[in-house]
Amino acid sequence: MPHGGPSGHSHHHHHHQPEAVAGGGNDPLGRRFALGVALNLGFVGIEAAYGILANSLALLADAGHNLSDVLGLVLAWSATILARRQPTGRRTYGLRKSTVMASLANAVMLLVVIGAIAWEAVRRFGVPESVAATEVMIVAAIGVVINGATALLFLSGRRHDLNIRGAFMHMAADAGISLGVVLSALAMTATGWLWLDPATSLVIVFVIAIGTWGLLRDSLDLALDAVPSGIDPEAVAGFLASQPGVTAVHDLHIWAMSTTEAALTVHLVRPGAGTDDAWLADITETLRLRFTIPHATIQVENGDGPEACRLAPAHVV
Repeated sequence: MPHGGPSGHSHHHHHHQPEAVAGGGNDPLGRRFALGVALNLGFVGIEAAYGILANSLALLADAGHNLSDVLGLVLAWSATILARRQPTGRRTYGLRKSTVMASLANAVMLLVVIGAIAWEAVRRFGVPESVAATEVMIVAAIGVVINGATALLFLSGRRHDLNIRGAFMHMAADAGISLGVVLSALAMTATGWLWLDPATSLVIVFVIAIGTWGLLRDSLDLALDAVPSGIDPEAVAGFLASQPGVTAVHDLHIWAMSTTEAALTVHLVRPGAGTDDAWLADITETLRLRFTIPHATIQVENGDGPEACRLAPAHVV
């Protein structure tokens, strides 16, 4: 952004929160990702082997689907590692935004998966197919345990990190699908109603689609530099306007550097103000603690020169 308004004064103050990222070594999040990937890779191997031995195309197809879940976990894990990369002259924020891209990719992958399940379910209404209920129930029950356990690994972090929420949603969705398979197989064994299988699939798809839509919307918002959902821009603007000596606030922008860090830039009109680092430090510390915005850049203007700041009008970006 431009620096040095009509007064020629420009002040920048930055605070960075410790990054909750996954790498390796003693990092708990890294260990959770590693455990989740290992569990699901093991399940894919078991399911594929069982599918070959039982000559079950359905189990082999589900093994392929679960392999996509492993890729989703690896994607989220890789993004948290990339977010640790130091800034460069060209990538001045480092690769923090990769966590946003990973959450968006996971949302899209989930929609593709449930779309494929819905398509197959509708097809099976017209051409019901018998299911090897016992084999399917055994494998699906294992899937409930593995996917459920993996989802629990990311339960605590899902509210504060959209990337972790994407990983959680992916595994929770699969646990739900596997549970639905177990219940429908039991019901079909008892009743002989083959339509229960596709009907259960459609119910599960509907439930997952509701949660996935929220993940997709939030991920798109962050990718398009919208204000993160946990931050009230009106409250931030009101706080800045209430600071001593400030007569106007303009060119306020708040966006996500990653799924856990927000940044802010703003112009504050403060007539007759000189350099005041203590004042800036107080504002940026409040932005960090009260509004969870750890990276703030503030430009101070006198506002009494012959030329007004060209970025002052609300419609100018």
